[in-house]
Amino acid sequence: MATAKKHTPLGLKQDRAKVNASQPYEVAYVAKKTGATKAAVKAASKAVGPSRKAIEKALKK
Repeated sequence: MATAKKHTPLGLKQDRAKVNASQPYEVAYVAKKTGATKAAVKAASKAVGPSRKAIEKALKK
């Protein structure tokens, strides 16, 4: 029987540093946090990549 994978602190930090545009709850969170629309978050993700910091920076412009 295989053992369950454990999340490492580094793995959790790396996961939180990115936004998966195909996950509605992640897009909604960033939209609420930045005051942008969900469509704008998806467009920013497509333009600058999955980095949360880059998306938030692009939405502030």
